[in-house]
Amino acid sequence: MQEFIQYFFSGITNGAIYAVIAIGFSMLYNSTELINFAHGEFVMLGSMCMITFFGSMHLPLIPAIILAIVCVTAAGLLFERLAIRTVKNPEHIVLIIITVGASIFLRGLGMLIWGKDAFSIPPFSSHPPLDIHGAKLLSQSIWIILIFLLTTVGLQLFYKKTLTGKAMEANAISKRAAWIVGIPSRLMVTLAFGLSATMGAVAGVIIAPVTMCSYDMGTMIGLKGFCAAMLGGLGSLWGALIGGFLLGILEAFGVGFVSSGLKDATAFLLLLFILYVRPGGIISSADVKRF
Repeated sequence: MQEFIQYFFSGITNGAIYAVIAIGFSMLYNSTELINFAHGEFVMLGSMCMITFFGSMHLPLIPAIILAIVCVTAAGLLFERLAIRTVKNPEHIVLIIITVGASIFLRGLGMLIWGKDAFSIPPFSSHPPLDIHGAKLLSQSIWIILIFLLTTVGLQLFYKKTLTGKAMEANAISKRAAWIVGIPSRLMVTLAFGLSATMGAVAGVIIAPVTMCSYDMGTMIGLKGFCAAMLGGLGSLWGALIGGFLLGILEAFGVGFVSSGLKDATAFLLLLFILYVRPGGIISSADVKRF
């Protein structure tokens, strides 16, 4: 029982991280029908910026988090302005290839700035872990879950209670209808890129204390986030949440009860299974409710 609870704690910690990354994928796809394969690199930038501001410059926690998120969000907006908006023939395959190229560019930029060494930072607080039936819930896991909950609630309030959020939702449903009523489609797409990069930054910030971070970490973590988004249903907020936590929990149980070699394979095995059984994901495109 103790081992089961411990693996469950590990699973929900990783699941919260995967869910935040999956939300970034789904938000952008929901607004633009584009899959951004550079999203993992925005997670990497969030982690490395957090390591710089909190670990190297020793800024207080909250300013370091805000600065890291602002820097990565600005990078996402710059990426949309310079690499996406300037495309003369914006077909999906062209845009996807551009995101792959951006991923390679950002990975190389990260290597030039931070080098090839791996870094980490101490937990956000030094509180003793919670003891539940002999299993330990670390203080950083509590931070991760709290930040995840605040992010999810904040997104819901943004989309449901603000005019900008409702405009983005309308633009995601029908760009033509949104244009007719005066919603600037190009601005909504830019905001979608910015919010997607923000989700990547949040994931990078919360992952920095629990793993060794380096310039090339974005590829694997981005693929796992994409698998979580596909598993839950690409384009659905609730699908991203379900897919992220399901992936994290099954990954933890697979490592704990079967073999540690399944850690990275679990995501892709789940993706193959869900594509075979239910190609649209757990919440398929026919069932997707817009943000």
